[in-house]
Amino acid sequence: MSLIVPRLTAGSFAVRRWERADLPLVEEASSDPYIPLITTVPPVYSESEGEAFVRRQWTRSETAAGYPFVIVRRRDERPVGMIGLWLRDLPEGRATLGYWIAPSCRGEGAAGAALTAVSDWALGELGIPRLQLLVEPWNEASARTAERAGFVREGLLRSWQEVGGERRDMVMYGRVAMPTGPGLGDPVTGER
Repeated sequence: MSLIVPRLTAGSFAVRRWERADLPLVEEASSDPYIPLITTVPPVYSESEGEAFVRRQWTRSETAAGYPFVIVRRRDERPVGMIGLWLRDLPEGRATLGYWIAPSCRGEGAAGAALTAVSDWALGELGIPRLQLLVEPWNEASARTAERAGFVREGLLRSWQEVGGERRDMVMYGRVAMPTGPGLGDPVTGER
């Protein structure tokens, strides 16, 4: 079953399907010291490696592995980053998000806008009960982005993931669909 990657509005940004014209974004991301460590962005850019990256994004939606989006500024349609909604754990009622922004576009609010839009869509239209994402403890900007998008810090996962050849701790953030019905309390505080 192939997934259709929609275009979603995210404030002054939008998210859409990857296109071959997005190769300059992949090239810039390749030059970042961190992005290639945590993604499949090639650590050394070439046009063939960039094209392979874009094809991998298409394959992910074609195989129903998830929704890979490129984040674009609406005013000029410039690609500024990526966000993915990955469905590997969907049978258990949860999906994982990940995102990155090209170095020249950081600080514009793109990650937060995209994360909010994709999360709202996933919880609402797709009906996924739980969304989660992982952030390294030192990455305060990403933690703030997650929290502004409604994610709650849930805990530290020790030696959770290999990054750059070494095991790293990760902080788990979660966002759940708001429960409705009598007797259900606030999902964060537990208050009724």
